[in-house]
Amino acid sequence: MVVASSTCGNMTMRSKKRNAVEIPTIDLSMERSELSELVVGACEEYGFFKVVNHGVAKEVICRLEKEGIDFFSKPTSEKRQAGPATPFGYGSRNIGPNGDMGDLEYLLLHTNPLSISHTSKTISNNPTNFRMAGSVLMNDYIEAARGVACEIVELVAEGVGVPDKQVVSSLIRDAHNDSVLRMNHYPPTPTPTSNTSMGFGEHSDPQILTILRSNDVGGLQICTQDGFWIPVPPDPNHLFVMVGDALQVARSPLLS
Repeated sequence: MVVASSTCGNMTMRSKKRNAVEIPTIDLSMERSELSELVVGACEEYGFFKVVNHGVAKEVICRLEKEGIDFFSKPTSEKRQAGPATPFGYGSRNIGPNGDMGDLEYLLLHTNPLSISHTSKTISNNPTNFRMAGSVLMNDYIEAARGVACEIVELVAEGVGVPDKQVVSSLIRDAHNDSVLRMNHYPPTPTPTSNTSMGFGEHSDPQILTILRSNDVGGLQICTQDGFWIPVPPDPNHLFVMVGDALQVARSPLLS
C-alpha cells in the first residue's frame, strides 16, 4: 500500500521507452473459465494487471490508509520508536543508486495478529485504536487481500492445466506463511520542480504475488517483453497484481 501525503512529491521512474499500451483489467466476477484464460494471458504477456470486483471493502482500505497517514505524520523521533526494521517495523532510507531516486519511509508488518499487537504501542497515537485497526487489518484487509492472491494463483493453475489448483494457494493460506503488509510513504520534496523525481528504479518482486493498492499519485511503470516501459495510471479504487519471481520459477515444475 502506498500512503498519500497532503503534498506528495512525484513518484516518477526513469523510463527507457514509452508505448501506448492499456494495462489488462480483470473482473473477478466474470465466468470462471473465461476468467482463468484472461488471468493466464495477462500473467504471460505483462506479469501485471488490474483487478476489479476484488472483494476488498473500500471502507477497510480507507481505515487502513488513515492509520498509515497518521503514523507517517508523526515526528521522526516518534516514528523511529517503531524501528529499526529488522526486518519488521519502521524504516527510513535514501533509496540509493541503480536508478532509484529520492527518499522513502515505510512500515513493514508481518500479517500475524500477535506481531500487529506487539508493535501497536509504537505505531499508533492511540494503541487501542490501532489494535482495533490491526484486527480489521488482519481479519478484513489481510484476509481479503490474501483471498485475492489465492484466487489469482488458483486461476493460473486452472488455466495451465495443473491437476491440483491449490498447490500454490495452500502455501499462501498456511498459518505459518511469510506474507507481509508494507506501507510505503514518499515524503514531499522540499523544493519540487518539474525535474524532481522519486521512486524505485527497475526491479522485479521476489515473492509469489504482490497485491498493490495505490493512491492517486502517478509514476508506476512496467516493462513489456519487448523492452518498452509503459505508465500505469494510478487507481486507488482497485488493486494491481504483480507476478513475482517465485511464481515465474514455479510455473515449469507445476506443469511437469
